[in-house]
Amino acid sequence: MQSALSLLGLGSSCSIVLVLDGADERKTAIIYSPTSHKRIDELPLYGETETVSGKVVIAVKEGKSLQHMGIRIEFIGAIEMLYDRESSQEFTSLVRELEDPGILVGTKQYPFAFTQVEKAYDTYNGVNVRLRYFLRVTVERPPYIPNIVKEYDMAVAHFQEEPQVNNTIRMEVGIEDSLHIEFEYKKSKLHLSDVVLGKVYFLQVRIKIKRMELEIKRRESAGTGVHAVNEMDTLAKFEIMDGSPVRGESIPVRMFLSAYPSLTPTYKNVNNKFSVKYFLNLVLVDEDDRRYFKQHEIFLWRTVTTS
Repeated sequence: MQSALSLLGLGSSCSIVLVLDGADERKTAIIYSPTSHKRIDELPLYGETETVSGKVVIAVKEGKSLQHMGIRIEFIGAIEMLYDRESSQEFTSLVRELEDPGILVGTKQYPFAFTQVEKAYDTYNGVNVRLRYFLRVTVERPPYIPNIVKEYDMAVAHFQEEPQVNNTIRMEVGIEDSLHIEFEYKKSKLHLSDVVLGKVYFLQVRIKIKRMELEIKRRESAGTGVHAVNEMDTLAKFEIMDGSPVRGESIPVRMFLSAYPSLTPTYKNVNNKFSVKYFLNLVLVDEDDRRYFKQHEIFLWRTVTTS
């Protein structure tokens, strides 16, 4: 069954409805705010080379007619640099002409298909950069009359095979004559519904530790050269110890990534525009609220089961 997905033109001389094939059965992707990490949208989900097809329904108000200079639909993939619009880029742009210039009366349907269209990157909604795929329907009007335009977004996700090499992370934190700890995580590469497993060993403790936390930090790097912007954000904070440890004690670490749905895969130099990295940050807080921390980069990836 097909379902109407969007509506434009209330108060104008026509409305545009976009209907995607198989919309009711299609999986969707939740879009999260890059700052509050709360859900803000839900979009139909497409694969890397999946066909995007459906129909455009244009309805002119009863008793009215609409002169136009042509009707078209475009499939667009774009990277939007939110802090520097001039650096934004459309990396994919395909056009299908739906109607030659003429006059519209009543309701008319236009089927369309972008067959096996390549979608090279994941959609991404960041603080300073956004990668989006969308369909744009344009009813071109005569000169000096604004065009009627409707855009409809969709999500794209790529799936990866499990990395063949997945090394353990081992690190130390030390403060001379006061604190010496070792910690290890079993894996440095994790899928989005994986579990961070590890242990923290206290070899020397001469300060009063109040609590210990494990954070997941995301660093978004957008642009290059003088236009480069870096944004570090804490996506997750998980308390793994409350109270002061003693020498020789070991504390287990068990953190479920599925509890943090705004996580994305790691992205490296996407179309020479942006990168996204993740870090595990171990934080100790003493009774004077001084913070001691050590972080290490991790690699996040998406399996079919975490779509």
